[in-house]
Amino acid sequence: MSAMQVRLATEADHGAVKALYRELRPQDPEVDSDASLAHFRVVLQSPQARLVVALCEGEVGATCMLASIPNFASAGMPIGVIEHVITGERFRRRGLALAALEFALDAAWTMNCCKVFLLSGALRKQAHRLYESAGFVGNQELGFVQKNPRAVRHD
Repeated sequence: MSAMQVRLATEADHGAVKALYRELRPQDPEVDSDASLAHFRVVLQSPQARLVVALCEGEVGATCMLASIPNFASAGMPIGVIEHVITGERFRRRGLALAALEFALDAAWTMNCCKVFLLSGALRKQAHRLYESAGFVGNQELGFVQKNPRAVRHD
């Protein structure tokens, strides 16, 4: 097995993470480099966000993002949301996404989240198996999504 490392992203990871997002969502509009880096910095600097990268032999091969939402219920414990679990095509089947998810979950529990949820495309069965292997339960709650009708969408 190749050397794996999981850690929080740094500004130096911008290009690699951007490439992973492009691989997952090639239909998304291209954002110029300055704006992209500015958005990346906002995430990195947010106390409610953790952008996780999993490296294989020093190269970023997978990522996911944890966001913490303040909560009035559950004794004020925040709610964790994991988004954009991505593994690059050439890095698949090496355990990188699972390692990134486990790192994000540990961060959520450290942030005292009462629960963590993620959404997945209904037909992405392989991804669902990954999430279940990380301890997520797919039939406990039901997710509903409404996307912004004013946003430029390509999906």
